[in-house]
Amino acid sequence: MTGGAAKNDQGRLTEVAGLERDRAQLGRSSTAERVADILRDRITEGYFPPGARLSEESIGGALGVSRNTLREAFRLLTHERLLVHELNRGVFVRVVTVEDLDDIYRVRTLVECAAVRSLGEGPYGAAATEAIAAIETAVQAGEAASEAREWQDLSTANIRFHQGIVALAGSPRTEELMRGVLAELRLVFHVMADPRRFYAPYLTRNRQIVEVLQSGDAPEAERLLHAYLEDARRQLSGAYAERIAEG
Repeated sequence: MTGGAAKNDQGRLTEVAGLERDRAQLGRSSTAERVADILRDRITEGYFPPGARLSEESIGGALGVSRNTLREAFRLLTHERLLVHELNRGVFVRVVTVEDLDDIYRVRTLVECAAVRSLGEGPYGAAATEAIAAIETAVQAGEAASEAREWQDLSTANIRFHQGIVALAGSPRTEELMRGVLAELRLVFHVMADPRRFYAPYLTRNRQIVEVLQSGDAPEAERLLHAYLEDARRQLSGAYAERIAEG
């Protein structure tokens, strides 16, 4: 067995071990939607990288669910553009295109900026205050991850930051929509050779945005966020195109 194959096998064992810990979340009333939630989280966290084949046997066994339930979960995630089904080959984590990336940022700009705008002039209500507290927690987690040089944790904290931004709208449907969009975006970073290069510079901007939100200046926070997202789109689009061409 080659070194690369051995590494891949070890990675699969780690993935399955993680899913076995998730099994306790399912209980007897497990559904395809709950399985999809778990797999979506695992994809977002990087346990299943772009291009990885998802084994029905190992995942179904780890979670203790039937093949039909797992296939329905796969179907749901395929609809969310996180997975692709290839005839006679199986189900794979999707590799997004540069065009997908640009579209993801269009959606993010529309939704995230609107979420901040919805705060109005204040004072903030209880739900918005709670969401801002979650954003602060995500920023602190990102700062701690950066200090520890834990780049995957920094990436996860950044996703949590933007989920907190979306939560400002107080709309469960919007949050559900953006979970899939942000998970799809995470697939981009798993392809990049150096995720630190793309996340670390924005950590300072995350801190700036949350402090402006805490001060009650939603219009300024929206302006900062809009510039942030446009800068990120331009930076990532060019770098991702180069990376995909190399791959």
